[in-house]
Amino acid sequence: MKDQQTVLYDAPGPRARRITLIGSIVAVLLIIAGGYFLIYKPLDDKGQFSMDLWGPLIDPNNEVFPLVWERLGEGFKATLIAAALAIVSSLVMGTALAVLRIQLKSLVKRRYEDLATPLAYLLRGLNWFLSAVSRIFVEIFRGLPVVITIFFVASALPDLGVDLGDILWYLVIGLTLYNMVVIGEILRSGMEGLPGGQREAAEAMGLSPFQTTRMILLPQAFRIMLPALISQLVVVLKDTSLGFIISYEEVLKVSTQIIQALDDPNPIQTYTVVGTIYILVNYALSKLAEYVQRRLARGRKTRGLPIPEKPSAALIAEVEAGGRL
Repeated sequence: MKDQQTVLYDAPGPRARRITLIGSIVAVLLIIAGGYFLIYKPLDDKGQFSMDLWGPLIDPNNEVFPLVWERLGEGFKATLIAAALAIVSSLVMGTALAVLRIQLKSLVKRRYEDLATPLAYLLRGLNWFLSAVSRIFVEIFRGLPVVITIFFVASALPDLGVDLGDILWYLVIGLTLYNMVVIGEILRSGMEGLPGGQREAAEAMGLSPFQTTRMILLPQAFRIMLPALISQLVVVLKDTSLGFIISYEEVLKVSTQIIQALDDPNPIQTYTVVGTIYILVNYALSKLAEYVQRRLARGRKTRGLPIPEKPSAALIAEVEAGGRL
C-alpha cells in the first residue's frame, strides 16, 4: 500500500530538505548579524547598556531602585484596577446588548396579528426603531478609535454637568463603551450561529424568546466564543495604557514621570521593562485562551457545527424545568 501523501504538494526529497535546512541556518545567522550591527552595536556605542541607566531598574543596591519600583507598582495597581472594572462592566453590558439585539431581531419579525391593526403597526414600528437605534449605537462605538472615545467621555461628561470625581471612571466608561459593543457582537454572532432547530424546539416546549435566549442560546454562545472573549479581555488590559491622555496615572504615565525625575533619563530601559511585563501578562492570558480553546475543541465534532451534536443532560433538564414554569 502506498504511503499516504498530501494532495496539495509532494513531500520534499533529500535535496530539497538540505536546501531548506541550509536556507534556515543562513536566515538565522543573518537575523543575528542584523540584530547585532543594527540594534546592539548602535545602542552599545551610545552607552545604553551601562548600569547608570539600568541600575534604577535592575540593581537593588541602587539608591533609587526601591522608589522606582514603588512607583511602578502603584502604576501597575492602577492599571489592573482600571482593567478589572472595564472588563466586568464590558462583559455585563456586552451580554445585555447581545441579548437585547437578539430579542429585537425576533420581535421585528412578529406581525402581531392577534392585536388591533393600529396597535400592531405601532408595535412593529417601535421594534424596528429600537432595532435601528441599537445597530447605530454598535456601529458608532465599534468604528470610533478607543482613544477618541476615552477623550470624548472625559471631555463631554463634565461639560454636561456629570462630575464623577475620580478620573478613573472616565477611563472605565470609555473602555466599556468600545469593548461592550465588541463583546456584544461576539456573543450575538455566537447565538445566531447555533442551529435553528434549538430555537424551534424551545418554542415548541412553550419557552418565551427571552427564556430561549437566557437558558439555551446564551450559555452555549459563551462556551463557544470563550476564546474570542478572553482575547478581547487582553485588548482591554492593553487599552488601559491610553489613560495617559486624560492624566490617569496608570503604568505608562508613571513610567514617563520616573524617566523625567531621574538624573540620567532612561526611556529605553524603563519602557523595555514595562513592555516586558505587559508581554508576560498578555502572553499568560493568550495561553489561557489557547488552553480553553483546546479543551472546548475536544468535545466538538470535526464536521458540521461547532457544538456537540446532542445537548447535554443538564441542558435538557434545564429546558424541561423552564418549560414547566
